[in-house]
Amino acid sequence: MRRPRVTGPQATLPPSGLPGLDPSLSRLVAVDGVLADAGATRTWHILDTGAALDRRGVEPVGTIVAVHGNPTWSYLWRALVTASLARADAGRPAWRVVAVDQLEMGFSERTPLRRTLAQRIADLDALIAELGIPGPIVTLGHDWGGPVSLGWAVENRERLAAVMALNTAVHHPDGAALPFALRVATARGMLAAGTTGTTAFLDVTLALADLDPAVRAAFRSPYATVARRRGIGGFVADIPATPDHESTPALHRMSAGLRELTVPALLLRGPKDPVFGEDHLDDLTERMPHADVHRFEGAGHLIAEERPYADVVLDWLDEKVTDAATPPPRTRRSSRAAAPAAKDTGRLWDALVARRADDDTAVIDMSTTRGAEPLRVSWRQLAARVDEIAAGLDAFGVRAGDRVSLLVQPGPTLTAALYACLRIGAVVVVADRGLGIRGLSRAVRGAVPDVVIGETAGLAAARALGWPGRRISAAALPAASSRALGVEASLSDLARAGRGRTLPEPPPADADAAVLFTSGSTGPAKGVVYTHAQLIALRDTLAAHFGVTAETGLVTGFAPFALLGPALGTRSATPDMDVSAPRTLTADAVAAAVRASDARIVFLSPAAVANVVATSAELTDADRAALGRVETFLSTGAPVSVDLLRRAQALMPNATAHTPYGMTECLLVADVTLPEIEAARGDRGVCVGRPLGTGEVRISALDDLGRAIGEPTTDTGVTGEIVISAPHLKRGYFRLHLTDREARRGLGERWHRTGDVGHLDADGRLWVEGRLPHVITTADGPVTPVGVEQDVETVDGVSRAAAVGVGPAGRQVVVAVAETGDRRPGLASPDLTDAVRAATAQRLAAVLVVPALPTDIRHNSKIDRSRVAAWAERVLSGEKPTAL
Repeated sequence: MRRPRVTGPQATLPPSGLPGLDPSLSRLVAVDGVLADAGATRTWHILDTGAALDRRGVEPVGTIVAVHGNPTWSYLWRALVTASLARADAGRPAWRVVAVDQLEMGFSERTPLRRTLAQRIADLDALIAELGIPGPIVTLGHDWGGPVSLGWAVENRERLAAVMALNTAVHHPDGAALPFALRVATARGMLAAGTTGTTAFLDVTLALADLDPAVRAAFRSPYATVARRRGIGGFVADIPATPDHESTPALHRMSAGLRELTVPALLLRGPKDPVFGEDHLDDLTERMPHADVHRFEGAGHLIAEERPYADVVLDWLDEKVTDAATPPPRTRRSSRAAAPAAKDTGRLWDALVARRADDDTAVIDMSTTRGAEPLRVSWRQLAARVDEIAAGLDAFGVRAGDRVSLLVQPGPTLTAALYACLRIGAVVVVADRGLGIRGLSRAVRGAVPDVVIGETAGLAAARALGWPGRRISAAALPAASSRALGVEASLSDLARAGRGRTLPEPPPADADAAVLFTSGSTGPAKGVVYTHAQLIALRDTLAAHFGVTAETGLVTGFAPFALLGPALGTRSATPDMDVSAPRTLTADAVAAAVRASDARIVFLSPAAVANVVATSAELTDADRAALGRVETFLSTGAPVSVDLLRRAQALMPNATAHTPYGMTECLLVADVTLPEIEAARGDRGVCVGRPLGTGEVRISALDDLGRAIGEPTTDTGVTGEIVISAPHLKRGYFRLHLTDREARRGLGERWHRTGDVGHLDADGRLWVEGRLPHVITTADGPVTPVGVEQDVETVDGVSRAAAVGVGPAGRQVVVAVAETGDRRPGLASPDLTDAVRAATAQRLAAVLVVPALPTDIRHNSKIDRSRVAAWAERVLSGEKPTAL
């Protein structure tokens, strides 16, 4: 049935039948006008769950006042309205929801008045007064509903319980251009035509999300005529883009007032927003540093239509408002008061200070030669360079808490830049090219760096992809190149400017020090935040466990540890390689680095180890003699087979081979040696040893659907999610509040759910059996993949294997996918199928073969089992097999 069109200026109820909207919750409210509207009576349309709660006999714990932006209406909040009532019916804390249609918008009254920001804030206050809403009140805004709702919050702090916002902005820097989409909308000749005369602005906004046609029609329903679209044009015209704009003073009052808000705050963002960028979120978090922030990767401007925000909002209110006795204290941008005060155990650069008069070698650059020798930098030179760059960064305007993205290959330049940033309290952002250009761009843009320090390739990418931040080149560039890349200075320029300058006070131990991005092998890369105290604890754990001294020497082809040499007070060398592509490392490059540094410890990633072993025939007698002096060999970052460890140790026959277990969130969790692995028999999975130092490991048992719901335990033989704690465990994730909350679910502040599954044996050793998302939920219970894969890999002709689940959760069957090098993927031959089935006790529904299994870019060894499972399901459903 065709719905009647609303064409008049009067307020009216929405037409019936709009998807997801209960018409009984709509009401019209007459409100006395205020400010420029004084003397008039205006009628609002709102969605209000108050009467519905009364009918249920439920007393709300407070009221959420939800304010839409332009060009939506209260329909935007229908999921929150529905979810709040469902929770009330379930006996959970009940929040009344009042979702408004702002005047001139939605189904509220159209008036001749041009409404400024100050007017809209006053209008909202008059509506709340008319409704007689008692405290506590929580405001929720989206788009330009953000400034309106936050403006009311700033002016009514005595009744305020919390503030929440989705994709909004509260400040526009003087002289800065509007986002492109708004520049087009506000351009002369375009404003009236694009926003009012046609539905162009409305159409473009609704196209920012993949909406069901009926939902899109519902959003369009209040705006059928030119007269009813005047509010859309009025909102755009009211964007305070210049200092003399009529709404600029109100925007400034509101944005300044946010600094004084102490109530809990939640900021949710869809990063794919062409209107409100990461800089707008950065501004909000600078004004409300205590805010909880979550970025929904892949979502855009209409985040409420793309992600399940309603449960997020209500869960957060339960945690922060309903159950909380007091709001969290305000904190500095560069630290978090939620974490316990860090013990001051020195500085990460203490060894640099202690050896600043030492002419011995600190760092060796194997990729740069002087004559026939690699470049050597002494402790004296490195310490002086760090101080100069640190003081130069301070002169350049970099302050404590500012984020600095480092796009420089490991070596003396990166080392000096990193320690200089840490010295002045800047937060270093490290995301390597192993993420791929899209992943790297997502990581850098999401971190919103204030400064980017890069080599030419990184600076060119920053320019081309529009990464934020002022630009500093690692090396001096010609003037034309600097202009083209937007470079303001080089590190040499900063060093000259910093010479003789007094350094600022060093940061406190609990200040944020680094944002290190994960590999992205199990989803979009996440920024992991470390404080100075946590990096110091990592240094001390590494030094104590592996006996690092000034004379040890360290060769590392594993990016996360490539910069720890100066902190450990020992010389370090990175082999001549691309650290973002570890399989480029060759045996002779490792030997050359060992020979140049006289290192006793070699630290490589599994993919690097594989290629080192594969290229070992190129080693000379001198190379083999150098490798023979290595005492400790480590490989971490992904599982390492016993055979590969044996072959690597054969190249370093006097070294003890270790394969530590860790992750970006806690770089060292447990450690095991090759002899210990060979002695540990009978358990399924990969033995990774015992916890290091004062770290702890527990297991949260799985239920029948593979969910880790068990109370964390140290009991023997319990298979479940691995839960860890250590002094060097990360502080949290960067602007991923929900990920942080899930990682600590049911645990204390300094515990972390790893997402790995495994068990502890009778000797307290940890065995890793796979990833939690890859657990196969069969009718007989959960099956972890690694043990099955180990069985399959014993079959002749199988180089690697993946065990995956096919079918619905709780009824999945196990499928083995073998990497055999066969050019044609698909079902395995009958002989291979029989051999694989004979090799494992696990019942297999099918055996498939592929030329190569897909792995992550950084490690080149973590199998993408989710991708393999989807492929296997397609093949078994009858699709023609394609390459993975």
